[in-house]
Formats: sequence, structure tokens, C-alpha cells
Amino acid sequence: MGGMRQKQRNQRKQGRQGKRYERRTRWGAAGLVAVVAAVAFWPYTLLVLGACLLGAGGWWLWRRDRRARAADREFREADRRARARATVAALDVLSWREFEEHVAWLCRRDGCGQVEVTGRAGDLGADVTALLPDGRRVVVQCKQYRADRSVGSADMQRFLGTVYQHHRADLAVFVTTARAFTKPALELATQQRVLAIHRDHLGLWNSGTPLLDLIPVNGAGQGRRERRADG
Repeated sequence: MGGMRQKQRNQRKQGRQGKRYERRTRWGAAGLVAVVAAVAFWPYTLLVLGACLLGAGGWWLWRRDRRARAADREFREADRRARARATVAALDVLSWREFEEHVAWLCRRDGCGQVEVTGRAGDLGADVTALLPDGRRVVVQCKQYRADRSVGSADMQRFLGTVYQHHRADLAVFVTTARAFTKPALELATQQRVLAIHRDHLGLWNSGTPLLDLIPVNGAGQGRRERRADG
């Protein structure tokens, strides 16, 4: 009985070895055929290998470029938001005169001509005047308020009292470092076509957004409802 079992085990072992030998033989034959074909048709083999290498290299470069572009877009967007916040904070430490000079520089940067800083006692609400590239006259009122303040309707009414009739403005701009305009001030600005630039929009302007691109968002961007003032 023991001899029979040993004989069966030997037969199974021989069967497994035979199968492994057959597999090796098939793979060896396939490899030999491939080598012979490669040698016999070596120009075509080189072309195929070259195409494969070029394809793999192109795919790797494409993937690398795609990742780099995505990372660059994310960085630029994060940097834009950070600069918009940081640049307004930098404006808070300027003197009132330096703030007006900086607003004048922003107008020049956006292509305005004949830019003048007129802010002084008795300026009747015109701190900066300029001409847009299309010839329209811009009159800017600058108010450097604390970041936690809001611009009220009284300030807006004083500006409106002179900006069109006395200064002959085609575009009236009220720019402030305050966080917002009160609801009545904002409604008045919208009704009288005043471009009201509060702190958030000033950050956009200061970080590269052209002045005229802020016109479509006039009256927007006042933040969450609970942050808005009603007085």
C-alpha cells in the first residue's frame, strides 16, 4: 500500500515537471522566434522600438505638463486672493494723501490720461480726476476709513452734490477702505450711477483688475446679509 502511494506521488511530481518543461519550451521557442524576427527585420524592429519610446516619452511629457499647468493655475488663484487681501491691508497704513496718490496711480495703470490729485480743503469731493482712454472724465472721491466701518448715505449725498453738476463727471467713483457701503448709500450710488468701490472691490482693483471691469459688479459684493448695515 505504501509503495503504491509513493508511486502515485512520483507520477504526479513527474507530471508537474513535465508541464513546467513544456511551458519553458514554448516560451523559449517564442523568444527564439522573436529574436530571429528582430534580427531578420531589424530596420522595422528599430522603427517599432523608436515609435514606442517616442510614444512613451510624449505621454510622460504630456502628463507632466498637465500637472504643472494645474498646479500653476491653483497657485495663481490662491496668490491672487492672498494679494487682494494683503494689498488692502497695506493701504491702511498710508496717509490720506498717499492713499489719494495711490488711487491716482491705479488710474494711470489702467490707461487713464491727465490724472491729477486734487484732494485738498475745498476740493468739493473731487480727490482724483482723470480721462478714460475713450475720453470720458472720471472724478474719484477717496475715503480712507477703518476696515470695520461702513460708508453712510451722508457721505454719498455730499459727493453727489458736486460730482456731476460742478465737476462735470462722466464716471463718478467713490472708493474707500471701509468694509462696505450702508444700504441707503449703496442704493443712492446705484440710482445715481456712482461706481461704489468698497474694501473687497478695492482689493481686486489694487491687485490688477481694471477699473472698468468693476462696473458690472457695482452694488454687489457686500458680503453676507448679517454683515450689512442698514443705517
